[in-house]
Amino acid sequence: MSGNEKSAAADWLKSGGEMGKVIRSMDWSKTPLGSIESWPQSLRTTVSLCLASNFPINIVWGPGRVQIYNDGYWPICGDKHPHSMGQDYKECWLSAWDAVGEPCERATAGETAFLENQRMFLDRNGYLEETFFTFSLSPIRDETGGVGGLFHPVTEMTQQTLAERRLKVLRDLAERTADAKTIEEACRLSAEALAAHELDLPFTLFYRLAPDGKQADLVGTTGLKPGSAACPTVVDLEASPELWALAEVAQWSGVVRGASGQTRQIDDLEQRFGPFECSPYPETPKSAIAFAIALPGLTHPWGVFVAGVSPRRALDEFYQTFYTLLGKSVTTAISNAHAYEEKRKRAEALAELDRAKTTFFSNVSHEFRTPLTLMLGPVEDALTDRDNPLSPPQRQRIEVMQRNGLRLLKLVNTLLDFSRIDSDRFQCVYDPTDLATFTAELASVFRSAIEKANLRLVVDCPPLAEPIYVEREMWEKIVLNLLSNAFKFTFTGEITVRLHQVGHQVELAVKDTGIGIPSKEIPRLFERFHRVKGVQGRTFEGSGIGLALVQELVKLHGGTVRVSSVEGEGSCFRVSIPTGCAHLPPERIGATRTMTSTAIGASPYVEEALQWLTKEAGEQGRKELLIPLCPSAPLPLCPVLLGFCLSMTMPICATM
Repeated sequence: MSGNEKSAAADWLKSGGEMGKVIRSMDWSKTPLGSIESWPQSLRTTVSLCLASNFPINIVWGPGRVQIYNDGYWPICGDKHPHSMGQDYKECWLSAWDAVGEPCERATAGETAFLENQRMFLDRNGYLEETFFTFSLSPIRDETGGVGGLFHPVTEMTQQTLAERRLKVLRDLAERTADAKTIEEACRLSAEALAAHELDLPFTLFYRLAPDGKQADLVGTTGLKPGSAACPTVVDLEASPELWALAEVAQWSGVVRGASGQTRQIDDLEQRFGPFECSPYPETPKSAIAFAIALPGLTHPWGVFVAGVSPRRALDEFYQTFYTLLGKSVTTAISNAHAYEEKRKRAEALAELDRAKTTFFSNVSHEFRTPLTLMLGPVEDALTDRDNPLSPPQRQRIEVMQRNGLRLLKLVNTLLDFSRIDSDRFQCVYDPTDLATFTAELASVFRSAIEKANLRLVVDCPPLAEPIYVEREMWEKIVLNLLSNAFKFTFTGEITVRLHQVGHQVELAVKDTGIGIPSKEIPRLFERFHRVKGVQGRTFEGSGIGLALVQELVKLHGGTVRVSSVEGEGSCFRVSIPTGCAHLPPERIGATRTMTSTAIGASPYVEEALQWLTKEAGEQGRKELLIPLCPSAPLPLCPVLLGFCLSMTMPICATM
């Protein structure tokens, strides 16, 4: 056949794109298919359909498995093209035959084979490359009715599959290191997370740099044996500055706030370290990436993270993007752990300061309490001495001393209670108590002071169905503090004390018709040393710890305290504690200890209230009362007015 006749016989290939030109230019007589003119119509039709399609398609024809493909399939061949056109399909893709051989044999036997996202290794670009394909192999019937060839459409899924796999690496790393509390733990957890992803990360190294930049210590690794040439545990950066570029990275500065960080690609690993085994492939990785790990507050990198590159993947743009994200993720994990460490150190420093403060308050309270006790003892003896009674003026002076001493003792005891609570040294003893009777007795102690102030005290404490487990001294402080607070800010009306059982709780309510509390102050009402400013009270004195102590004591009973108030109408404090004893420490129930009588425990609160009344009377009558200070003068005066007189520093003389 002449050249013109051959050209005319191949005219049906003119619209076949670049691969159509390649097919026309080839001498097919040297292949098992023979010249194009001899091709059967079934092959011509199949090749024509293949070349007309944009979808990657390969035709495998005849016993020799000769392949013919279109423009869409051409990139899949890589460096094998153009030699792969007309080549034996098995010979061309021998490296992937473990994956495609069996489906090819099935299709040749007349059965269509379909494989989705099949992993295979191709040697199309000069190295064994990890790839993923979805493809089918379908038999093509020729003129004899037998299987003349195979129709082989292909979709490469490599980048999509690798992207999903690498995203899982980043997700696992973030989840595994989320709860790291120290830098060492963050490195260890990072290594454990990355060890499961050797397909993309054949090895990783975590080195911590010395502050002077002269040494690097291995703190974590995967894929390599510690102590080997490629994985030394300690690196002298002056003696081996080129090792994993550690010395170069150690000299970087200004990376602390850099969002992108700094990296260094290290190539020719086998030449640097000699051949070394590294899973999952027998080949030694050719490259690695070193990342500077920068932490807030440091002017130079804290350390270096080195990640190996898979020997069966090219370090393309997608792979580089993955490593950039990986470096940021590792840095974030270590930075978060570093921040937690710093936060813990600050918390420990504050705790130590708090312990020092608690010790100070405890010591000071004890130092104040001892002389106060020694002072109040003789004062009490002098007031109760019937054999050597005091003169009326001297008695009034001593009573003023006693009242103020008791008030100071109350403050000291409160500070001591706080120090015991903070140091967990409060000796709680929970006894089954007739709480209604006990609460009523405590409230009645305030009756005289309340009625002297022209107020009404209402006590509503009906018997409860069962004894309630309370620490009696604590409950005493709770009730007396709330009553004292109500009395301090109530000038007209009444103060009500109610105790009732509500379900499985016992509720104490102390309600008053006083000045009320501004709504903006209520959230801070139980803070230590917080005082509501600019409100009218019986006194401006106060430490701001009474309500805070109430809250702490209620918590020790497993209860809660809350307040409701309307400014100008009054306030109501409600304390709720559980019934039974299941919520209390078993070892502290019914233990033996020394009890303090209600009268002794309540006296500082009542004396303080009486002192407020004394001050009020003094302020109202300061300009009107003239009281004889002469010891021989008659003294038909009430103790309140006399207390006022004795508090003055100038001589006062008056007639009654």
